[in-house]
Amino acid sequence: MQVECTWGIYQRMISAYRHPDRAAGRVEMSSVIDALADSVPEALVELRKLGRTLTRRACDVLAHFDRPRTSNGPTEAVNGRLEHLRGLALGFRNLTNYIARALLETGGFRLHLHPEL
Repeated sequence: MQVECTWGIYQRMISAYRHPDRAAGRVEMSSVIDALADSVPEALVELRKLGRTLTRRACDVLAHFDRPRTSNGPTEAVNGRLEHLRGLALGFRNLTNYIARALLETGGFRLHLHPEL
């Protein structure tokens, strides 16, 4: 029962994201979020947790259907570089040097934007 219910929700979500009409996909995803928020049995703890998360983040989830071809990939790339730098920069004692190194690592160092550096 639990696996079937979880599989059904999963299939509805995939169907919403793959729907050729974005408006219809948005409506379908919105109905999935509503269903997870309202009618999940107590025994399905993980689905209830997913429902709370999707309800809280509904605007972000549904934005996929409103803004086609957008991605957080560039942000994740910069964050990955900064995490790598943080691991390498354990010896930095000067915050200004750390900021300058972070800007160099992420390709965001522009002298005209930071005249004090």
